[in-house]
Amino acid sequence: MTMDAGITPATLSALIALVRKHTGIAMTERKSVLLERRLRPRVQALKLNSYQAYLDMVEQDRAEIPHFIDLVTTNDTLFFRTPQVWDYVEQEFLPQWWREHPGKRLKVWSAAASSGEELYSMAMLCEEFQAAHPGFSYQIHATDISRQILALARDGQYTGRSVERIQSSHPDWVKKYFRPSANGLRVVDALKNNVELAQHNLLTPLKPAKQFDLVFLRNVLIYFDQEQQQTILQQARLSMAAHSVMIVGESESISGLNTAYQFDRPMIYRME
Repeated sequence: MTMDAGITPATLSALIALVRKHTGIAMTERKSVLLERRLRPRVQALKLNSYQAYLDMVEQDRAEIPHFIDLVTTNDTLFFRTPQVWDYVEQEFLPQWWREHPGKRLKVWSAAASSGEELYSMAMLCEEFQAAHPGFSYQIHATDISRQILALARDGQYTGRSVERIQSSHPDWVKKYFRPSANGLRVVDALKNNVELAQHNLLTPLKPAKQFDLVFLRNVLIYFDQEQQQTILQQARLSMAAHSVMIVGESESISGLNTAYQFDRPMIYRME
């Protein structure tokens, strides 16, 4: 079946509205090429002849919605992305938290965890800290709206840029925390022992409610408008312990929003 050339303006507007409805992400008409590139393989696999036909299918068949969400959400991350963030966690946050909370378990939330590089970066830091501080324990709760990307995180197998990045930045940890796989590297099972993964939409409350000491909300707010950013931050606040820390992306700032977070330094905020 021959497929129509591209997305018509009317279909584009409807698709953007559908993206917002199911993910909360605020896309603009400038994303038409992005949407075409991401949706085309699915449209062709379903033997549909137009993007409008696929739009109709998503609106009529609830079983297609998870596939649609997987296609339109952005998942791009690396191990130890933005080194100054990880230097802060390793050299300042963990030692201070341990001094102030001896005997307690550190609870971390990797929100919008994508394919898992962030959560396993944190797990490696915690494992190293635990080796030097007997009695330290931790739990990482990782969430994402995409079921497909969560499956990749759960599998913990990495190739391409992710592998190149960690082999360059932490070669000793590669030997310690990874094993060769058919296509790259796979995290060792021991690194998954203190990790749990779950699907979650950041615009809604996290259930069951938890109280985290450290929250990674990195490189996700930029995909939402200001009202949605406010909602996401309010929802996250409900899952944060007193005096906990939130880390956002390098291109993000929440200082201009009406929130309960106090600016500490670029990318680092604390609960009031």
